[in-house]
Amino acid sequence: MSALPAPRTEEAAPAAPATPPAAAGRRTLGPMLLLTVLGAVLVLTAAGRVWATGTVAGVTGGTLRVSVTGGTVSGLPTGLALTALAAAVAVFAVRGAGRIAVGVLTVLAGLGVAVGAALNAGDATALHAEAARKLALAGARAEQVDHSVWPWLALAGGLLIALAGLLTVRFGRSWPGMGSRYDAPTRKAPAKAAGDTPADLWKALDRGEDPTAT
Repeated sequence: MSALPAPRTEEAAPAAPATPPAAAGRRTLGPMLLLTVLGAVLVLTAAGRVWATGTVAGVTGGTLRVSVTGGTVSGLPTGLALTALAAAVAVFAVRGAGRIAVGVLTVLAGLGVAVGAALNAGDATALHAEAARKLALAGARAEQVDHSVWPWLALAGGLLIALAGLLTVRFGRSWPGMGSRYDAPTRKAPAKAAGDTPADLWKALDRGEDPTAT
């Protein structure tokens, strides 16, 4: 009677290789750039829109309509948004601790935009100043003041920028840089001529070398 064949045992499937931390960190570079661009575009767009409107009584009767844009209310959000865009480009020019510093700067820029937008969302100081300018009266004040949603959209853009900065602080060390091909080219010194005879000089010229160089 023949021996029964031994039962086959299923081999365990090899475990999937773990994703290296550096590779996982590089995946956050794209989201950082996207968040920075989206946040900055949102802030810059909101800064050009009307944040507050109102009316002011005219000197000769009637009323005038007055309004102010975000850029008139405060130039800080625009400046900080442009700073965040510059910081996103600077990430590729620095490494190590420099990237951490860029990330911290981006976080501060985003928070500055958010705080500035929140403080000016319900403020009518700039609108009153515009009313006084139109009437040439220092004491003129706008009435029936209405605030738009644009300050809050600028706040949202600032938070996106701050989030991009946090990604830079957390994962920036593992992101690739510009590489040596972007470095300033260095001039190679020509090889010295092998000797001082006319034949050696001609051979050096044929090779494209300058035999007179020292």
